[in-house]
Amino acid sequence: MTEPSSSESSKDATYLGLLQNYYAEWKSLPSYNRLCEVLGLASRSAVAKVLNRLRAAGFLARTPDARWVPTMHFFERPLAAFRVPAGAPDSVGDAGIEAFALDAYLIEKPSHTTLVPVKGDSMIDAGIFSGDIAVVEQRIAAKSGDIVVAIVDNEFTIKTLDMERGKYLLRPANRAYPVIRPRGQLELFGVVVGLIRKYRS
Repeated sequence: MTEPSSSESSKDATYLGLLQNYYAEWKSLPSYNRLCEVLGLASRSAVAKVLNRLRAAGFLARTPDARWVPTMHFFERPLAAFRVPAGAPDSVGDAGIEAFALDAYLIEKPSHTTLVPVKGDSMIDAGIFSGDIAVVEQRIAAKSGDIVVAIVDNEFTIKTLDMERGKYLLRPANRAYPVIRPRGQLELFGVVVGLIRKYRS
């Protein structure tokens, strides 16, 4: 198979972006006829060439029944090679870009991971706000200092796990809330391993 030319590679990056936008809205890839419209191509053969180049690049795959599906590579997003300082600004210099898969970064054990919406302000001093999505890895054990989702009086709560006089307690990150000292055995749902926040303009 011949390597795509630089102009083809540039166009394929545009085509990939159009497919990613379509998938984000519809959670599937379009049919061949719809692909002509989505990609702005005149024929099915031109679409097929693009799809095969994207498959060779690792962005798409074909199922046994010949359907086109996205690979994990398809969901990678650009990650800047520099860090943005929260203090004094740095010079721009050579700001490189690499690929980054958000799901792979946040989730180590997909079958044991649940996304839990946060409600309330009891953890604001830990940087967790109402409306955030906590990435929770379900575990039967945790250590002191872990931020956990626990079940207290048949209700879920997110707090920092702590220990006092040999007994576990749940500590809020807001002085307006009391420490929770479970009367019986603490029921743990999981440990918070990440946080998702969307800023709305």
